[in-house]
Amino acid sequence: MASHLEIGHEGEKLAEAYLAKLGYTMLYRNWRYGRYEVDLIATKNGMLRFIEVKYRSSSQYGQPEEAVNKKKIRDLLQAIDQFLYLNPQYNDFRLDVLSITQQPGKDADYFLIEDVTL
Repeated sequence: MASHLEIGHEGEKLAEAYLAKLGYTMLYRNWRYGRYEVDLIATKNGMLRFIEVKYRSSSQYGQPEEAVNKKKIRDLLQAIDQFLYLNPQYNDFRLDVLSITQQPGKDADYFLIEDVTL
């Protein structure tokens, strides 16, 4: 059985390919600040995008995007704040959530939520 980390990396690979088709240009994968992590950092149409990827093999326990709660968003904003401090060339950003569900042997289903706020 695949480990939690292997499953996460598989989801991020699918996410990168999907987002590239939508015009996103990847800058970083798994960018870390202390205990916080941003799955993907990219640009699209000149706008900096921070993307949280949620990947599931079924919707048995709910939709993947439902795992992005207020605490998770606050944690992401902490990491984003530090990234912007370290990269002052960026002055604006968006937080996106990409939900991917892929049942074994089937094509993945994607649901992109752009510009998430609390």
